[in-house]
Amino acid sequence: MQRKSKIMLENKKEFKLISKKTPRSLLPNTLTIFGVCLGLSSIKFALDANYMMAVIAIGFAAILDTLDGRVARLVKGTSKVGKELDSLTDVISFGVAPGFIMYFWTLNEIGKFGWMFVLIYAVCCALRLARFNLTVIEENETWKINFFEGVPSPAAAGLVLLPLILSLSGLIQFENYAILSTATILITSFLMVSKIPTYSLKRILIPRHLAIFLLLGIGIYVSLLIFYTFETLFFTGIVYIFLIPISYFHYKRKNKTSINITNEEETEDVL
Repeated sequence: MQRKSKIMLENKKEFKLISKKTPRSLLPNTLTIFGVCLGLSSIKFALDANYMMAVIAIGFAAILDTLDGRVARLVKGTSKVGKELDSLTDVISFGVAPGFIMYFWTLNEIGKFGWMFVLIYAVCCALRLARFNLTVIEENETWKINFFEGVPSPAAAGLVLLPLILSLSGLIQFENYAILSTATILITSFLMVSKIPTYSLKRILIPRHLAIFLLLGIGIYVSLLIFYTFETLFFTGIVYIFLIPISYFHYKRKNKTSINITNEEETEDVL
């Protein structure tokens, strides 16, 4: 009887507490979890009227959102759980948190309408992420991986916070930020759910011979962030706004070229 039980145990598969793939996905998923904590912490800072730290927390969450995908691909730790977790994090950190920050800062001055605008923004962010998860790029259109459909949620969070960032920078002061914030949150909500192509900054490939200039540029940018934090963030947002029409025309040109190439290949096959 004991011999029979021993044979049965040997035939069974090796018992595992965790999958072999799990350690690879731990690092990117940990970065994603940190992003959730930063998003929730920014709401706490806003409740305490510490808007400087609230904006900084969202900024760090955006950096982690950029890094987790790259790290997952680098260590080959991509997973379905990580993809869903990333989307959930984006909703919290870039959909819910910025809305709360703007509401506590100025949108509460217009009462129920201010809260309605926060809800509109959060819903548009959730819809944008749901559409992103269902987006499938065909093999003959791999160039589209360099573009997003609509403004991505981290960039949208930055755009929504621009009036607050402008106020913290001290560059220009307005008497009524509620009107400016309302216009900003409504326009950004539209841009998120629109089909306007925008650059995907997550997948930019830099040639090796230009890497030194990239590192130099990053060093200069970080230095500006340290000494002129909110001024630098504000001008970064303005630059991104100008990149939206540029990305639109770039996408149209690439798409037209791709269609022409496809038509030529089909014509050759027929002949």
